[in-house]
Amino acid sequence: MKGLRSWFLDEKRPLPWRDHPTPYAVWVSEVMLQQTQVAVVVPYFERWMSRFPTVAALAEADEKEVIKLWEGLGYYSRARNLHAGALQLLEKHGGELPSDPTELAKIKGIGPYTVGAILSFAFKKKAAAVDGNVIRVITRYLGIEEDIAKSSTLQKVKEATFSLLPDERPWEVMEALIELGARVCTKTPQCFRCPLIKSCAQKTHLPFNSKKQTVTPLTRLVAVVVCEGAVLLRQVASGKVMAGLWEFPYFEESMPSLEALFQKLPFPIKPLMVLDPLVHSFTRFRATLHPYLVETPLRSPLEGAEWISLETLSQLPFSAGHRKVKEACLTFSYAE
Repeated sequence: MKGLRSWFLDEKRPLPWRDHPTPYAVWVSEVMLQQTQVAVVVPYFERWMSRFPTVAALAEADEKEVIKLWEGLGYYSRARNLHAGALQLLEKHGGELPSDPTELAKIKGIGPYTVGAILSFAFKKKAAAVDGNVIRVITRYLGIEEDIAKSSTLQKVKEATFSLLPDERPWEVMEALIELGARVCTKTPQCFRCPLIKSCAQKTHLPFNSKKQTVTPLTRLVAVVVCEGAVLLRQVASGKVMAGLWEFPYFEESMPSLEALFQKLPFPIKPLMVLDPLVHSFTRFRATLHPYLVETPLRSPLEGAEWISLETLSQLPFSAGHRKVKEACLTFSYAE
């Protein structure tokens, strides 16, 4: 692994959490990086650390502010878990992340990978942090053909990863494996760039996963209804994927059109603008949003929705797709 370590030290990306890898910074960065690209995470991480520089600062914050700062990153349960975890740490560990893996695993939202990452990168221990990047590298490098959907295979990969870590500065090799998977040993690998090519089994068709997730398409008709300086919004109920976030009223509609919107809304509307369709992906769904900006003469009620002042719109956290809708609507002057 000497070649890998040298490659990493020469090629590693300058990332803000690498500058000062405190346990808290590593925890926040690793949670943000779940299901999210590095380039997207960097500005969010910097804003987060500026507003919540310590576990205590995060614990003492209102959850609404936490969610608002997370707006646009998606998978909002991650933000709620960070907040809940900070409360746990403040109560049971004096606001500090423990270095004991058993205690770390008890913190809300911290799973096996994050435990390994914190132990390795923050506490400089010999620990395996196995994410999707590492699974891809290790299965190809060692030619592990077994199904990664099975826990026994994941355990095999974890043990193999640990065995490859040197006793001296193991955290550098651990992070190098992640970096290699993210930049070289990608879905379409660039083997000619790999520092491990001479010793690699080069099984580039791996890993094998029998439970590859299918994406379900959705088509939604979105109503942006304004009236006298207010807009109709719905807050996603607790327990749902986007819980606590705000969205415009929408309807599942295979053939979205203005005519369909007239039929869906129980009050008169006047069309103002037809927005371009927007694509919003979340969990295993890919929703195509068809937004229509309309106005109504009276603030009539709509089940599950409420009238919100346009002046306070910027203070509310929106789901990613509906945030795009909101931003598109800002190009229109409601005063006209």
